[in-house]
Amino acid sequence: MIHTRCLALAAAVSGLAAGCASWNYPSAESMEAAASARSPLIGMPAPAFTLADQDERPVSLSSLRGRWVVVYFYPRDDTPGCTCQASEFTRLLGRFHEMDAEVLGVSADPPARHRAFIKKFDLKVRLLSDLDHGIMARYGAWAESPLGPGHPGRVIRSTVVIDPDGVIRHHWPEVIPWGHAMRVRQKLEDLHAKTP
Repeated sequence: MIHTRCLALAAAVSGLAAGCASWNYPSAESMEAAASARSPLIGMPAPAFTLADQDERPVSLSSLRGRWVVVYFYPRDDTPGCTCQASEFTRLLGRFHEMDAEVLGVSADPPARHRAFIKKFDLKVRLLSDLDHGIMARYGAWAESPLGPGHPGRVIRSTVVIDPDGVIRHHWPEVIPWGHAMRVRQKLEDLHAKTP
């Protein structure tokens, strides 16, 4: 079930849009598609990784070869946008599994924080810990501070779809959390249809 925070976010956005009805805002789909069109990662081999999951078990991309893999990078556990995303992926997880796809969330939170997040919202997705942002950086999901060393950088909310051969088939370099899991599922269906 989608958490109330996710519904509240969607309601807030709808309210803003209603209040600015005369403005011509692009849809979430069109904004994400525009960002994807500029991505240099599509068609490239997915960078290898081994990261600990919420139970401190190592998860390697190489161990998932032969399956589709969705990896979404997010800023922090138990924040409104991140809760919305994780809740939506949880709700659709069965649909991803039907397409032989694994869904992995990645943040810099440690496993213990992931466990608390999963328990609090009854999440079903596996959450991985990239404590030093090294994997995020390789996937374009980490931005160093323009102020230089010693100043915190930031996570760029983004998602990749990796095919069974380990190639990035789609990349969303910027993500709008609400509804994103459904857009990923639709893209995966499209990619399945194009795969011989």
